[in-house]
Amino acid sequence: MRYSVLDLAPVPDGADARTAIANSVALAQKTEGWGYHRYWLAEHHNMPGIASAATSVLIGHIADATTSIRVGAGGIMLPNHAPLAIAEQFGTLATIYPGRIDLGLGRAPGGDMAVARALRRGLEQDRFPEDVVELMGYFSDARPGAPVAAHPGTGTHVPIWILGSSLYGAQLAAHLGLPYAFASHFAPDALDQAVQIYRDRFEPSQYLDKPYFMLAANVFAADTDGEGAYLRTSMQQAFANLRTGKPGKLPVPVDDIEATIGPDMTRAVQQALRVTATGSKGSVRRAFGEMQARYAPDEMILTGQIHDPAARQRSFQIAAEVLSDMSAVRAA
Repeated sequence: MRYSVLDLAPVPDGADARTAIANSVALAQKTEGWGYHRYWLAEHHNMPGIASAATSVLIGHIADATTSIRVGAGGIMLPNHAPLAIAEQFGTLATIYPGRIDLGLGRAPGGDMAVARALRRGLEQDRFPEDVVELMGYFSDARPGAPVAAHPGTGTHVPIWILGSSLYGAQLAAHLGLPYAFASHFAPDALDQAVQIYRDRFEPSQYLDKPYFMLAANVFAADTDGEGAYLRTSMQQAFANLRTGKPGKLPVPVDDIEATIGPDMTRAVQQALRVTATGSKGSVRRAFGEMQARYAPDEMILTGQIHDPAARQRSFQIAAEVLSDMSAVRAA
């Protein structure tokens, strides 16, 4: 089973976006050496704690700093963009870095209505399925007589993924015969049903002959369970701040999360972030084993907003060791 990275280029409290981007470059270079298959970045807007808003620009920067790992979007929020513009951006990336670029597509705006209006996309009706099909066409071989083509883009066949946190994306991915990634790292409520729908309704296509499902999970791995739980409190605080309309930079971890955000919010955050592996190598192994037994993903994509960049690197290193060992045991 492949394993990959989802990065939001978090901006730690006390740092700036330049530092966050440098941290992401360093992490991508490390994870490439640890056997990770992809390094994806996510589009979010108007959030001071996330430095990946200009996602295609950052993808190019990461791809240029690495040599073999696939780099892509997890994802581009397509309602914010004209399909042709995305085709040209990712067609250009695929031309510069052939065979290494992925394009995951989401239907959410990646921000609130104020962001949608600022992006000049807020008043248009939902055309997500039509826009996905249009975008797929731009990456296909040249179509004689087509009034519009993507240059670069035509013939690059950039792999497209459907991302989602509801049943909508599962149905669309199944109908189009595309790979599907579920945002279980922060919105797992519909996970079981979405995976079942995707697999049951999948229609083979020129892209895939059978379903390909990617499970997203948080990981906060460390030398001890206590240290992993401590590292996790940064993301718990950030999630609580987002839910209360106060997004900011990634907070410093705390010893007592319940005392910091309150018992009710702690329970809500724990529920939303329950697809998580936390703690020592043994604890992470057990958590990953439960996820694999329940969902049988074809690939896992791991994320984890950790304040200290060295601790974040160590977390992904431990996770890679665990998943590599688990794969070796299955292959034996």
